[in-house]
Amino acid sequence: MKVLLTTTYGKILLELDAENAPNTTDNFVQYVKDGHYDGTVFHRVISNFMIQGGGFTPDMEQKPTRAPIENEAANGLSNEVGTIAMARTSDPHSASAQFFINVADNHFLDKARSPDGWGYAVFGKVVEGMETVNRIKGVATGNKGFHQDVPREDVIIESAEVIEE
Repeated sequence: MKVLLTTTYGKILLELDAENAPNTTDNFVQYVKDGHYDGTVFHRVISNFMIQGGGFTPDMEQKPTRAPIENEAANGLSNEVGTIAMARTSDPHSASAQFFINVADNHFLDKARSPDGWGYAVFGKVVEGMETVNRIKGVATGNKGFHQDVPREDVIIESAEVIEE
């Protein structure tokens, strides 16, 4: 299954791994089909770590979500450069709509190495558009309200669409 993110910085084509992360993939795809990601921003960018999006409008208002999903980080997939994983709070089963794309090998986020014993569920990878991801990771960031590492200029997800099921 593939999802295309069209951003103000270019396109990112994701290949999702429904075999190893079925619930996480289904959850993400439902948000895509619902139009949830359209008009949201990459609201947290850390150039040697990851770019995170899927939850906030450009004015940093959090979008409503469905109920959180069960953590699938024990699926054998690793938080490596170019993979997409679910963001969550300190509660391991709190992932809903927010996701991040790893821009470094972040193996400490894998279940086997995670300090909390749970990890962050990888559910796919970038197959085209890493140049877009790399452009986004290089943006200038600062604080916006209570939020840190926010791009100074909005990086908007204009649309997200399933292009191959």
